[in-house]
Amino acid sequence: MSEESAPLTAGAGQPKGLLQQMEELMAALNADLSALDADLQGAGERGVAEEEVG
Repeated sequence: MSEESAPLTAGAGQPKGLLQQMEELMAALNADLSALDADLQGAGERGVAEEEVG
């Protein structure tokens, strides 16, 4: 019975570490997407201004 419980104890630490890594990756991805969105919105506004002038 101790053989069966040992992997569960060892495995319980892994998902928490993986979850933390996933949260950090998602936070980084959100930051990158926010920056990209801001860049695209700025480019769209510049494009509209150029069309109005031209």
